[in-house]
This record gives sequence, structure tokens and C-alpha cells, in this order.
Amino acid sequence: MRVYHLYSGGKDSSLGAWILDRLGYDVELVTVSFGILDNWKYARETAERLGFRHRVVYLPEEILENACEIAIKDGHPNNAIQFIHERALETLASMPEVERISDGTRRDDRVPYLDLPKARSLEDRFSVAYIRPLLGLGYKTIRELTERLFVVEIRESEELEKADYEVELRHLIRKRGIDPLEIFPKRHYQSRVLWWRKEIRAQG
Repeated sequence: MRVYHLYSGGKDSSLGAWILDRLGYDVELVTVSFGILDNWKYARETAERLGFRHRVVYLPEEILENACEIAIKDGHPNNAIQFIHERALETLASMPEVERISDGTRRDDRVPYLDLPKARSLEDRFSVAYIRPLLGLGYKTIRELTERLFVVEIRESEELEKADYEVELRHLIRKRGIDPLEIFPKRHYQSRVLWWRKEIRAQG
């Protein structure tokens, strides 16, 4: 049973991939890009180190442009990130070979996150199963698991080499002549998984 799992290379999406694998799914990691930057390569590096297949799916640049307008209008990135995430899931779900899709959204997430009506709508419109392996896990549990499983780099968002939606969104906002720090939270930290912990890697 193959599942296509949206993947940024961070600890949440990496933990989600590990859980899906342990549940017996055939996991393929998918990073979305708008083709403006090549930051997807950081997710590919992590995917290869963890031993998962990886592909890049390109979304129309118009989606990023619309998200940019939303972020500038709102003065914060939440609705823009949510907009991109929903389009990413829809694009993935519309691929002819796809029957199961997944992401690394957590129980306590506000953005990005699909509530129950949106999750059901996604499944009904595209005839897919939408799986959220972290849905029942809180912050403390996720921290415990990721610390046990992975070597993780944590840095400020502006400095971390990562492959999530935010990177290209920040880039386009900057091209519009606006400092992204006027929109995104200052001193916001994100993660990137670098490797399995030695003892986990030794277990195979």
C-alpha cells in the first residue's frame, strides 16, 4: 500500500514518514516546489539519508503569487501557508496513480491544518485516503520521539537550509520589495533532520 507523504525534511514530516513505514506502508516522500529556488534538494538529501524514495512535484507559480498577495494583505503568513498546503494536497491527490496521501500536521497545529470538513472534502473530491500519522500526538511526545530517532538541526527560519513552502514565499515577498520579517515572526525556529541517530541506524 503506497502512500505519498508531503515532505519538507523537518522533524514532523520525518517522524510522520517513520510512523507510516512502521505501520507497513510503502512510503514515497513528496516535496512541492514552484521552481523558483532549488531548496527542495535539502529534503531530497534527508530522504536519501533516511532511506526513503523521494520526488519533487512542481506547483504553478500562480499559486505562490496568490499566497504572496495573501501574506502581504494579512501582514502575517498563516493564511498564505494554509492556502499553499491545501493546493499541495489537492495536486498530490489529483495524480492518477495516487490513492493515499499524507502529511506531517500535528494535533496542536493551527497552520497548516485541515479540519474535519476539509479533510472529508479532500477525500471525497479526489477519491483518496488522507492519512495524518501525527494527528493524535502532542508537542512533548513528538519531541521525545524525534530526539530518540533523529539528529536534528534547529536554527532560525531565515538561516536554516530547508525545503518547506516558506522559503519560496519569503523569496517572492522579498522580490516585491518587502522585508519578510515584517510578515513572518521574528526569531522563529524550525528544524531539519540530518540523519538517523546511530543506535537507530544500527537497528536497520
